[in-house]
Amino acid sequence: MAKIKKESLVDLTYARLREDIITLKLPLGKRLNVSEIQEQLGVSSTPLREALNRLQQEGLVMNETNVGASVLTLDEHDVAEIEELAYTLQAAAVRFAMERGDRDKLAREIEAQIVRYDGAKTARERVKAVHELIGAFYHRCGNRRLDKSMIAIQGQMLLLRHICAECIDGREDLGLFQAIHDAVVANDADAVCGALLVYSQKNRPAVCQWIREHAS
Repeated sequence: MAKIKKESLVDLTYARLREDIITLKLPLGKRLNVSEIQEQLGVSSTPLREALNRLQQEGLVMNETNVGASVLTLDEHDVAEIEELAYTLQAAAVRFAMERGDRDKLAREIEAQIVRYDGAKTARERVKAVHELIGAFYHRCGNRRLDKSMIAIQGQMLLLRHICAECIDGREDLGLFQAIHDAVVANDADAVCGALLVYSQKNRPAVCQWIREHAS
C-alpha cells in the first residue's frame, strides 16, 4: 500500500494563494502584504516566501525591488501572448493525441466535459470543465515535455478563463465544444484546431475590456 504523502506548508500556502489569484479573489495588481497574509494563513515568513517565489516563476506574482510582491497585471498584449502560446501548444497536443491516442476514449472524455459544462451552476465549474476538456488532449498526446510546457502557463490561462466566465454567457460556447467533439469523432484534427482557435479569439475583446475596467 502506497504511503500517504503529506503536503508541506509551502505547498498548502502556494495552493491557497494560487487559487485566490486565479479565481480573482486577489485582484490583478493587488499589493500582497506579507504580514497580513502570514496572519490570515497562520504561516511564518519562510513558507510564504517560498510560495511567492513559486508563484512568481509561474507568472502569477510580480516582485519589485523596494516595492514587494503583487498580483500580476495584464494588458491586451499580455492576453494575446498568453493565448497565442496556449493555442500553439494546444494544436500540437491535438495532433499528437489524435495520431497516438484512443480517439473513442478521447471523444467520450470530451463529451463528458461538455455535459459537465452545460450543467455547471457556477463560473468555477465552467472553467473546470473547459480545463478538463482541453486537458484531455494533453493527457493523451504522449509527449511529457509538451504537457510540462502547458503546465508552465496553466495558471495564467486559468486566470483568463475565470475572467472570461465573469463577462461572457458561456452557453454560447457549447456549439464550439460540440464541434470539437464531432471533429474528434471524424478524425479531423484541422477542424479541432480551428474550433480551438475560434474559442481562443472570440472572447478576447470582452476579456480585455474587463481587465481595463478592473485594473488596480
